[in-house]
Amino acid sequence: MPRSVNHVASRARRKKILKLTRGYFGARKNVWTVAKNTWEKGLTYAYRDRKAKKRNFRALWIQRINAAARLEGMSYSKLMGALHKAGIEINRKVLADLAMNHPETFKAVVEKVKTA
Repeated sequence: MPRSVNHVASRARRKKILKLTRGYFGARKNVWTVAKNTWEKGLTYAYRDRKAKKRNFRALWIQRINAAARLEGMSYSKLMGALHKAGIEINRKVLADLAMNHPETFKAVVEKVKTA
């Protein structure tokens, strides 16, 4: 009995990956094994960097809060400690946004913390 191979499905599988690697450099876009390896490695980078993105943004927020707090005569750590002590629950993302886009509101928060 002759061997039966489903060429339609296997070709479709390859075409799907090659379509995803369009725009890559050199053989990474059109040589099946190279394209597949590149695409798989790209998925691992994407997974890793979704986690790293969160760390990077937190670090950015902390730098922005620290810079704004120092303009008000406080360090970042003193400000965060005072916020916690005063019972003001405001996250770093919002605090950094206030520091960048609404400095008068940030100043009011710092004054409230200093008096408390």
